[in-house]
Amino acid sequence: MKHISLFIFFLLMSETLFAQDKHFSQFYASPLTVNPALCGAFDGKYRVGAVYRDQWRGALDNPFVTFATSLDLRFDIGKRRVFRDAVAGGIVFFTDRVGGIDFNTNQMALVGAYHKALDRRSTQYLSLGLKFGLTQKNLNFEQLTFQDQFNGLDGYSNPTGENLSDNNYSYSDLATGLYYTVTPERQTSYYAGLALHHFNVPNASFYRGEEDDKDALYMKTIVHLGARFPVAKNKQLFPRILATLQGPHLSFDLGSNLRMALSDFNSMALHAGLWFRPVKNDDSVNLDAIIGMVGVEIQNILFGLSYDSNMNSIANYSRVHGAFEFSIMYLGEYENETILCPTF
Repeated sequence: MKHISLFIFFLLMSETLFAQDKHFSQFYASPLTVNPALCGAFDGKYRVGAVYRDQWRGALDNPFVTFATSLDLRFDIGKRRVFRDAVAGGIVFFTDRVGGIDFNTNQMALVGAYHKALDRRSTQYLSLGLKFGLTQKNLNFEQLTFQDQFNGLDGYSNPTGENLSDNNYSYSDLATGLYYTVTPERQTSYYAGLALHHFNVPNASFYRGEEDDKDALYMKTIVHLGARFPVAKNKQLFPRILATLQGPHLSFDLGSNLRMALSDFNSMALHAGLWFRPVKNDDSVNLDAIIGMVGVEIQNILFGLSYDSNMNSIANYSRVHGAFEFSIMYLGEYENETILCPTF
């Protein structure tokens, strides 16, 4: 009965699981999964980061687990030119697991970007990024039981007559994006980005046939806006908006982080943030989650911890209504000059 209940839960969640991608509440700590044009958009030579998400642990014995890690490098090519352009390259690994039934999604992708300086002072940049990934999905049928397997007495020992597909397949996945940033003053910057994910519209069905166009993965469009500006001595505000449209699903991440430097040298700082996630599915609009975030910055290492307090109906069946996320990011050869993209 435990396996049947889990399978029913999985079926009820199938629209969310298959029609739209997983996401991070700390999306700014996983920039390469947001927009390929953010590859190399930072103040330094290289960046290494990782984000771990643990969701619905109170509702499931095996919670949903999502993890991403990335490395990107930035190379300035305009040191002897009037305009200081830059190129960047990186790699990102993403994995998502639905426990209990062992439904896994893994992706490895290569990312490249070109950052074009729009003025001689390098206060404005326009960036173009591309990502090529290979995604692999698998499902463990041995963890599932079906109605026709019930022996009529004490268990599910009969063979099933279900037409089961292959439990493993892979597909190529393409994304592209644009990103604009302007830094009118040393402590102030504004940015806007647009990204298109899955624009090759890959087939997302385990039943891989010629009639599976209806099972193609929806193209995902991301629009993100943000700013960085001082609000008091040693304090900076980082407001951000992330809008994600994928098929009939529309979600927003709205909020801000506050950075509080603990010294005049900015070598240590505390971060705190509050976020809201309204979502639209079909004709209904609901507040999906309220997110609280805290972080610690030690020189060029950033740590973040956040918790989603879910507001949807599924959360009513959970003793712990939400998801935890932990992130860490390291900036190599940090220069502490013009910041292309606020990293936290």
